[in-house]
Amino acid sequence: MTSSLLPTLPGEAYTSAERFAVEQERIFERLWFCAVHASEIAEPGQFRTVPIGRESVLITRDLDGAVHALLNVCRHRGALLCTEPAGRTRRNLRCPYHAWTYALDGSLVAAPNLKDLPDVDRAGYGLHRVHVREWLGYVWVCLAAEPPSFTETVIGAATERLGDPAAIERYHIEGLHIGRRISYDVKANWKLIVENFMECYHCATIHPELVRVLPEFALGYAAQYYVGHGAEFGPDVQGFTVDGSAGVERLPGLADAQDRRYFAITIRPQVFINLVPDHVILHRMFPIAADRTLVECDWLYLPSVLAGDPDIDRSVELFDRVNRQDFDACERCQPAMASRAYAAGGVLVPSEHHIRGFHDWVRRMQDLR
Repeated sequence: MTSSLLPTLPGEAYTSAERFAVEQERIFERLWFCAVHASEIAEPGQFRTVPIGRESVLITRDLDGAVHALLNVCRHRGALLCTEPAGRTRRNLRCPYHAWTYALDGSLVAAPNLKDLPDVDRAGYGLHRVHVREWLGYVWVCLAAEPPSFTETVIGAATERLGDPAAIERYHIEGLHIGRRISYDVKANWKLIVENFMECYHCATIHPELVRVLPEFALGYAAQYYVGHGAEFGPDVQGFTVDGSAGVERLPGLADAQDRRYFAITIRPQVFINLVPDHVILHRMFPIAADRTLVECDWLYLPSVLAGDPDIDRSVELFDRVNRQDFDACERCQPAMASRAYAAGGVLVPSEHHIRGFHDWVRRMQDLR
């Protein structure tokens, strides 16, 4: 008799510092990573530092409006150039150790006594640049020398999930503004968080508010289980809010099939996108250690809606509760990953079988040389 249960990854996949280091190198430092919202560096001279893999990456906007991504390491003696998570400078970035000074695009412009060393190639001692591009109103970076195709690996993930290349474009996410941001410090491995987001077998157990708005989730099948499927609001639900009451102005341009529905997208390795008719919720994960992951969650709305000082608390509260319920579950699992009872892993029930594809992808990425 063939079992309908599939094995998961072994417990040590979620606890091993060695395996986590491999994932930092072969996943987060090789793939496109969603780093910051463009509004955080809207003005020339603004910068933000973010942890990506084992690196600190400095995102800047120069005086011409171009966005740059740079390794946050002075080329002289390796001091961190910027220690603040965010800030603004008038024109240059100055190392606080020996005052080597860089333009906002990373080029070396000055250093004490450097004129006495005419053989030093200033052009060759600029900050290390990494690949950068903007999409959905966010700045994405890739640390690989040869980045994978953004169209195939990032935009393609949304297209594969929604089944229509134009579906995500109808939300015009790049034109939405952050109405609320909540940061979570989750004491769990990043893969537990991805797995949790991908399935809804747990929804009836821990998400009463979400299941009230999306009754089909009580059946245990997540929206991501089916290509192109969006979970439909309950018949008495007016909006994607904690009590099912009406939300705010609907996003213009949506197709009828996108109204009163919730769509979820996972973009590997660290982005979750949640699409509803009047706003978008975007999570970005920053894995810090095998048992710790920082998550930034943005609630995005039409600028005209936010200008009217709307009540967005009920829509924010719904997914904030979902997040806290999910992260509590992940933190409940994390200690048990080191148990002898989970050394060989667990099992996936049929409604979770699509998670097997994520596990296979993780294995392939870890095996890359």
